[in-house]
Amino acid sequence: MASETQVRHYLAYWFQLGKRVFIHNGKEALQPRPIISADRYSDEFESCWQRIQSADAGDCYLEGTNETIAQLLSPAWEMSSCARCAMPVPLPGAGMPAESCPCFDLSNWPDSETPSPRSPVSSQTLLSQIRDRLRQTSES
Repeated sequence: MASETQVRHYLAYWFQLGKRVFIHNGKEALQPRPIISADRYSDEFESCWQRIQSADAGDCYLEGTNETIAQLLSPAWEMSSCARCAMPVPLPGAGMPAESCPCFDLSNWPDSETPSPRSPVSSQTLLSQIRDRLRQTSES
C-alpha cells in the first residue's frame, strides 16, 4: 500500500517537472508553485494537498495518469521508480502495471543536466550529520 507520505512525494516530484493535478473529475487543474520552502513543503503545496483530500474534490489524478489519488491511497497500489526516469510511479499490488509513466509526454525528461526533483531537506540536520561524520573520522 502506498502511504500518504509516498503519494505526497509522488505529487511533489511531478509538480516540480510541471505536471498538474486535476480535481473535480478533471474540471479544475492545480499546479502549486513553489513546491518546497526550505525544509518543508510550501504553503501552496499544502493547500493543494488539502484540496485534493477534501470530500468535495471528486476524482483527482495527476496529469497523464489514469489512477485517482484515492486509488493510490488504497491498499491496491504501491509506489516504485520508473525504469526510464527513476521518478516515483504507482504500481498495482497485483495485476498489470500502469500503461505508462507520467514522463511519457515530457520531451526533455529524463535530463541528466538539470537537478532532479527532490523532497524538502533540513539543512541543519544535514550539516549536523556531516559534522558528526567528520568528528568520527578525526577521532579514528
